[in-house]
Amino acid sequence: MIRLPSLYVSHGSPMTALQPGLTGARLAELAAALPRPRAIVVASAHWLARRPQVGSAATPDTIHDFGGFPAALYRLRYPAPGAPALAERVGHLLDQAGLAATLHPGQGLDHGVWVPLRLLYPAADIPVVPLSIQPGPGPAHQFAVGQALAPLRAEGVLVIGSGSITHNLHDLGAGYSDARQAPYVQPFVTWIEQRLAAGDTGALLDYRRQAPFAERAHPTDEHLLPLFVALGAAGANPRAQRIDAGVDLGMLAMDIYRFD
Repeated sequence: MIRLPSLYVSHGSPMTALQPGLTGARLAELAAALPRPRAIVVASAHWLARRPQVGSAATPDTIHDFGGFPAALYRLRYPAPGAPALAERVGHLLDQAGLAATLHPGQGLDHGVWVPLRLLYPAADIPVVPLSIQPGPGPAHQFAVGQALAPLRAEGVLVIGSGSITHNLHDLGAGYSDARQAPYVQPFVTWIEQRLAAGDTGALLDYRRQAPFAERAHPTDEHLLPLFVALGAAGANPRAQRIDAGVDLGMLAMDIYRFD
């Protein structure tokens, strides 16, 4: 079986589902370039828990975990099947790594999962297992989670971390736009790209001290933590390919990373 890469995707606003723009085009191109996975595991910034939880529903619901958006957004569904057996495999791998995991049979697919998957695999015919993020322990913990899941890539499973390369919703009213980009976006995006290209995992795990404007780019880091899941799942010395999907609202960098 072909070994799949791992991915980090910036899912942006829920409105990306209705207005996919450049992100939609880049994700469609990426899906066309990948071998078709037999299943997908997605670690989403919108499912936070104190310890790893694995969604084991056979038919996971589409969760509309947001408010104040157009009615058309709430009518969207992503009816992909679940994969209870794969969820058990994920839990077993995490347990083996000393990362005690629990199965959550009632967990659906939050918008960090279904928004990018609608753009990658619109037919919703590939089984999906959601995975929680632990905001407390920090990047090294999420990197270890990814490392534990690395064997799945040789089993036809696509491991995805879904977040946002920059994510500061406090700046929504600051007047940033396509014509006026937040000043911290490009320095932070460039630093991440350079450290990934250099294989400098130590600096990346310490990004809150070392990266320029880290506190502005991520007042809280739950949207960057899925990057470390994808990086850990990539194995030793991965090649990081940045896919530029633009910047939404002048502040949400929509970078996608493929790790081979």
